[in-house]
Amino acid sequence: MKILITDNVHQLLIDNLEKSGFEITYLPEITWDEVFDIIDDYCAIVINTKTKMNKKMLDKAKNLKVIVRLGSGLDIIDLDYAHKKNIIVERTPEGNRNAVAEHSMGLLLSLLNNIVTSNIEVRNFQWNREKNRGLELEGKTIGLIGFGNTGTSFAKKLKCFDLNILVYDKYKQRFQEEFRYVSETGMNRLFEECDILSLHIPLTKETFHLVNEEFINKFKKNIYLINTSRGKIIDTKDLIKGLESGKIKGAALDVLENEKPWTYDEEEKMNYQKLFSMENVIVTPHIAGWTLESKEKIAKFTFEKIMKYCKL
Repeated sequence: MKILITDNVHQLLIDNLEKSGFEITYLPEITWDEVFDIIDDYCAIVINTKTKMNKKMLDKAKNLKVIVRLGSGLDIIDLDYAHKKNIIVERTPEGNRNAVAEHSMGLLLSLLNNIVTSNIEVRNFQWNREKNRGLELEGKTIGLIGFGNTGTSFAKKLKCFDLNILVYDKYKQRFQEEFRYVSETGMNRLFEECDILSLHIPLTKETFHLVNEEFINKFKKNIYLINTSRGKIIDTKDLIKGLESGKIKGAALDVLENEKPWTYDEEEKMNYQKLFSMENVIVTPHIAGWTLESKEKIAKFTFEKIMKYCKL
């Protein structure tokens, strides 16, 4: 049984699959067109963001039984069409949820304590203590939208900071007993009480540009915004408006609407230049789930999910 791995993975995955008798093709630099040329030879494929499994690819994949996504986002897969073709789709959010939660925590603390801006200033021989006076988390109210793998992991990190944790998840109610320290609520309470908002939701038709001008203006307080989910959940132009007006006091973003700077048109380039020039904005290049430990854990869970469905 042949398995195609199209992205960089921990050697643990390759070793375990080969020991289990699978024939592995490991091509981490392969392009979409090159995958298309050979996909019909494989019963399973392991993918990351560069390999989009659209209708054209799925039609070519005559023998495909299983798709495993490294990480969590399924917006790169035509799920309805895969289901029609009886192709099983799995993902491995268990592997990087802790990494995303820790990165979210780092972004939040850096944003509230002016760590990034003050670091740059000191390196430029500027010693601005009062300008960089920070904020404490204690007593603040944070709202989490989404309470799946990363949302629950982030809540666990927040628990020891003695702040109020509000959670809204449209598709999940009656949280487990271990999360009794969070308050399950609706969006209206988030709009009324939040000092900080953190996004932990997938990109779908429903969540595309969820955070727009109308959404931002519903918050009673001016808020800090954290996004480690998907860039297109936020309308970049409306985010900039919110930052300029002060409605958003600061933003920490691990994801952007367009994460390929070499493809920016003039309008995008102008918008991102404006965004990146703001001192109250922190940006990282989609690395929240990108740790040495998460790479190994994702390999472990990917192996388990392939073994669940692929029998020799």
